[in-house]
Amino acid sequence: MKLGIIAEPKAESFDYAAGLGLEFLEFCINVGVPAGDFAAVVPELKAASARTGVAVGSIGRWGPDRIAKDGSIIEEELQASYTLIDACQELGCPVFVCGANYIEERSYFENVQSAIAYFEKLLAYGQERGVRIATYNCHWNSFIVDGSAWKLIHGHLPELGIKFDPSHARYNGQNYLKEMTDWGHRFLHVHIKGSVIVDGKRFDDPPAGLDQTDWGTFMSILYGVGYAGGLSIEPHSNVWTGELGDKGVRFTVDYMNRLMLRG
Repeated sequence: MKLGIIAEPKAESFDYAAGLGLEFLEFCINVGVPAGDFAAVVPELKAASARTGVAVGSIGRWGPDRIAKDGSIIEEELQASYTLIDACQELGCPVFVCGANYIEERSYFENVQSAIAYFEKLLAYGQERGVRIATYNCHWNSFIVDGSAWKLIHGHLPELGIKFDPSHARYNGQNYLKEMTDWGHRFLHVHIKGSVIVDGKRFDDPPAGLDQTDWGTFMSILYGVGYAGGLSIEPHSNVWTGELGDKGVRFTVDYMNRLMLRG
């Protein structure tokens, strides 16, 4: 396994990661951000990666509608995904992460059909470029977040992977450890984000290791299912910012390195 962090797509991020002793960066080019804007800075990012030795471990796109009301694929978002997969190829990034929105006026079965049609196109495009495709288990405009969807969609598409974040399962009342044992063999990328629930409600997303997630068992299961991909630290708290946030990131880096049996 490799340890990295989500950061802004700029050259300075590679220096930041190198200073923390991290192996890769993850870039999230989310809804509202033109994929072409990211593509324009790929040469600069590629040069920074070569200079620092810090790789790009994942590129993802959260939030946009990819499926129209009639169940058809939205061409603009399909092309955005293609653009980001091209960027993955150029940067040597192994994984592109995305989701699929749910159309309430259509049945669950019809939504699954539309999602499969979308991912079939991405899988074919990615395969030609050496890039694997994963769905995210975040609920941000995507319904592919649990075993019910995975059985149908990933069961039908054996090459489709999963980007897993235990905090999303915890906040939704799901058994994240059971999901890992059942589906960890399909994980292509993992987010490391703390989560605290008090009286049944989300309180904060503090640094991993200062939260309620059973990270020891979490890592044991990843070892048990043979996971060898990236562990991407995701600073996500409104409390842990500025100097406190920097200290929190460094704490998580040290904490995860111990769980990865490093020094």
